[in-house]
Amino acid sequence: MVNRMQENGAILSTRDLNLYYGEKHALIDVSIDIRPNTVTALIGPSGCGKSTLLRCFNRMNDLVGGVRTNGECLFKGKNIYAKEVDVVGLRKKIGMVFQKPNPFPKSIYENIAYGPRIHGIKNKKALDEIVEKSLKSAALWDEVSDRLHEPAMGLSGGQQQRLCIARTLSVEPEIILMDEPCSALDPIATSKIEDLMIELKENYTVIVVTHNMQQAARVSDETGFMYLGKLVEFGDTVQIFERPREELTNNYVTGRFG
Repeated sequence: MVNRMQENGAILSTRDLNLYYGEKHALIDVSIDIRPNTVTALIGPSGCGKSTLLRCFNRMNDLVGGVRTNGECLFKGKNIYAKEVDVVGLRKKIGMVFQKPNPFPKSIYENIAYGPRIHGIKNKKALDEIVEKSLKSAALWDEVSDRLHEPAMGLSGGQQQRLCIARTLSVEPEIILMDEPCSALDPIATSKIEDLMIELKENYTVIVVTHNMQQAARVSDETGFMYLGKLVEFGDTVQIFERPREELTNNYVTGRFG
């Protein structure tokens, strides 16, 4: 893919994006521009299309039977749904962290080294450096550096989620998608992940789906409110929460429904 931003400065955009699960119209004419080195939050009630939109950004919906899409999803100006796009390469550039921590049943070290190995890095010194750098970037190195060869399943839930973030970072993505990354975590672990999201935007673009509006307000630069498959409003987070333009948005952020 050509390494350039779009004319509007966005690293990732959709244009009139529609998605169908069989006959169900799950995303309706969604157009959004994601700026680089920002945290963007997607909020809205359950079933409104937040996670479906997130999964469009790296074509995870391709793995679901009966899914159809039309419209465009542009990464650096290139439509990721074009026939010639290498989906494996796309998912290297646009990584994903899921709702429930899902470390591999391997050691901490092997969880991180797995991706780089798949992409052709075999040199042990290079892998050691990637593992250390990724764990440091995910604010986990100090907690696990003396037990890298112990099972990842022995980590706490919050540590496992940061390990999954480190695993995503190990293949040098440009965008990190997070689908409710704190929903299974306690408040202390949640706070660490939130701090990490803010740190990560120095080097990455972060898009997070969250049910927690306080979390969206704390960590994001821009927020999109979705309802019934439509992007109702998108803008600066402070504006969305304090001066929403749409009545639906106002009703949601003030707790009148959702």
